[in-house]
Amino acid sequence: MTAAAAERMIPAAAGRLTPDAPLAPLVWFKSGGKAEWLFEPKDADDLSAFLAALEPDVPVMALGLGSNLIVRDGGVPGVVVRLGKAFSTVERLDGVTLRCGGGASGILVSSTARDAGIGGMEFLRSIPGTVGGFVRMNGGAYGRETADILVECEVVLRSGERKVLTRDDLGYTYRHSALPEGAVVIAATFRGEPADPAAISAEMDRIAEAREASQPLRTKTGGSTFKNPPGDKAWRLVDAAGCRGLMRGGAQVSEKHCNFLINTGSATSDDIEALGEDVRRRVRESQGIELEWEIQRVGVAK
Repeated sequence: MTAAAAERMIPAAAGRLTPDAPLAPLVWFKSGGKAEWLFEPKDADDLSAFLAALEPDVPVMALGLGSNLIVRDGGVPGVVVRLGKAFSTVERLDGVTLRCGGGASGILVSSTARDAGIGGMEFLRSIPGTVGGFVRMNGGAYGRETADILVECEVVLRSGERKVLTRDDLGYTYRHSALPEGAVVIAATFRGEPADPAAISAEMDRIAEAREASQPLRTKTGGSTFKNPPGDKAWRLVDAAGCRGLMRGGAQVSEKHCNFLINTGSATSDDIEALGEDVRRRVRESQGIELEWEIQRVGVAK
């Protein structure tokens, strides 16, 4: 345990609390440092009580499937919250509405919607993340985004207070929300429309096949690296800047889809982030466009 961790008063909890917890195994890039504390709450009450008792200056970060994340090599100070099985349920409320736990995966939500004859959620099949991440980042793909289906979400604020926020409260823009810092999404209500399960299944299969054909899914990657600028595609700009296949240490711009960075096996998080910054510089210098990171970068450099 770090000296800083030892000095902090960490409240007791019913869930699992792990000091100096390695995060690399929990993120898709398989790189990065440790969490000062990793907290896996037993349930929502446990999370709320823990955050209420936690010293206010201790930072809190939620971690989903780690598919859109660079954890820097120096690790993440404070508490990383990871939601487990208690937060991974999906419940049908009516003919077109699902209530989903913050830890539920996109595949589980879209499959449940399909079986219930609820259309409009097929795109979640293609996002390798959890409901909490979708809500926080307005996750989207294939012409749809979370703002299109979200009714409301329930969060535990950094203070421990539980609060319900509507879609309008979240101030959604492209891959961004106004969710308060340190808040953890524990549930969300999604609304679709009536549809034929066979048609939903066919659309989900089409999306899965398109992803398999165009994205480096069987590598250590982090999903789309940069946001698409208005009226253009990030991958096209990266390719035009001559960055396809570009390497830095063990990190590489994917040759299959050059808006993806991959860990070829030995990359540090510094390699990956530095490669991304190199790509941004080359696009800026060659085309005058400032690419914005879509991947979240957290923690401290080593």
